[in-house]
Formats: sequence, C-alpha cells, structure tokens
Amino acid sequence: MAQVADDRMRVRAQAKWVRTSARKARLVLDHIRGRSVPEARTILAFTQRAAATDIEKVLRSAVANAEANHGLDGDELVVEAAFADEGPTLKRWKPRARGRVNRIRKRTCHVTLVLAEVPEASTRKRPRKQAETPASAPPDGEASAPKATTRRRKKEAVA
Repeated sequence: MAQVADDRMRVRAQAKWVRTSARKARLVLDHIRGRSVPEARTILAFTQRAAATDIEKVLRSAVANAEANHGLDGDELVVEAAFADEGPTLKRWKPRARGRVNRIRKRTCHVTLVLAEVPEASTRKRPRKQAETPASAPPDGEASAPKATTRRRKKEAVA
C-alpha cells in the first residue's frame, strides 16, 4: 500500500499473527521509530530481543515493496510509523498438582511499519547557533558575587 500526502510517498508492510506479545514488540519498535532505514537495520541487528528478528523481516519487506513497486531507494527512507497491535491469544492449559489447571496465554501481535521518503527540507543541514552568553555574565575566571534576595533589596532601599 502506498499513500501520497505532503508530496511524500509512504509505503507500508505488515506482519500478522507474529508469535510474540505486543508489549514486547513495542519495546523494540520504540528504538527504530523515526530513524533512517540503514540505522534501523543496524539497531535491529544488535538488539537481543527475540521480537527484533520478526521486526527486521517486516522492515525488509517494506523496503522491498518500496523498491519494487514504487522505484524508491531503500536507503533514503525513514521509519515514519512503527506499531504493534494485539492479535488473537491462543489459550492453552497446563496440568498442575491435585487435578488443577493453570491457563497459558500464547499471545500474538500484528506488526506494522510505515516508511516515508525523507523530505528535501530536512536533508539540508542548518547551521547551529552558538550559545550566547548573557551580558550580565562575568568574564571567565572571575567569580560573581551572590545576588541579594528581594527582601534584602527592599530593606536596603528603605534604609
């Protein structure tokens, strides 16, 4: 799926019924949201969570969709949105002592990644402003005298 808004092409890829909980997948997705595709690939390669492998497959799929279907360059894309919705939960049970049962919930999630082109305005680097020192700041090396509080000033003004 591709969406065009703001003159930026967006490409989406989704993996459904991924066998990890949405809560665990969101921890990994928070790391790559807003990053460029090469940077996101590097982060996912060194993330030790199991959800990172599934998310990396979705990222590869989204880049392949962008390149094959829309002629975009994969390295020029940014992860605009990354989210994991809850999928259906498989309910299993485990036998326990004295004929009891514990429920086991095998959770699933649907992982969605939206990639967008980098806008041209943000590709240009803006010059950084230098930190301006206030006019009342003392020159380097000199210690400034502690300022009087408002009560002291009022007492001094009265006296």
